[in-house]
Amino acid sequence: MTYCVGILVREGLVMIGDTRTNAGIDNIATFRKLHLFETPGERAIGFASSGNLSVAQSVLSMVTEGFRNTETGEIDRITAVDTMFGAAQLVGRAIREVHRVSNLSREQSQSGAFDVTILLGGQVKGGRLRLFMIYSAGNFIEATADTPYLQIGEHKYGKPILDRSITVDTAIPDALKLGLISMDSTIRSNLSVGLPIDILTIHRDALRADIIYRVHDAEPYFHDLREAWSSALRAAHQAIPPPPYLTD
Repeated sequence: MTYCVGILVREGLVMIGDTRTNAGIDNIATFRKLHLFETPGERAIGFASSGNLSVAQSVLSMVTEGFRNTETGEIDRITAVDTMFGAAQLVGRAIREVHRVSNLSREQSQSGAFDVTILLGGQVKGGRLRLFMIYSAGNFIEATADTPYLQIGEHKYGKPILDRSITVDTAIPDALKLGLISMDSTIRSNLSVGLPIDILTIHRDALRADIIYRVHDAEPYFHDLREAWSSALRAAHQAIPPPPYLTD
């Protein structure tokens, strides 16, 4: 499994993804799930995936190398789309094409074993900064001011932190910090999510990535963040009075 999150605020976009794909006593594999398509001054687009790794890698290859548009006959690539909406449509078509080429049976399709979900966020020159979640059927939803973050994979453990803290007015440094806390909470509760963690930030209208960084196990800031968050939680619950209905 995996956990990836995209946070869209007024200042810009934060995307975070783990790298673990298998977990077990003696079977742990690591693959990058957060990728960047960038032409500085023209576009900066983050692509994060969860689900079937083979399907996700095939989709990534198709949108990178290009594939034929059946309507226009032209080769479409994510580095040539005019808008972020067009980029989301392209990724949706690529997912459907991978499933078609794979010739999945109805039973295979319904099993969910070949499902994939994509987070696609960024900005193309002349358009606005946007964040989409693209489903295995190729359809998608978009982050809004009311719902400024989207998650894929093992999202339930990190969701409460974001629900309580993230708004569209959150500054990028705070959004990144909260995203890392959300990731740490997921790692602590689910063996299928793990380090290293990839981070991407894009400021609005910058049309380039500001931060592209990988957090490893020995990274000092992430270690300190984990310890500080655990201490803050312990202090918070100890400061709350006990329920008044307890009896001696």
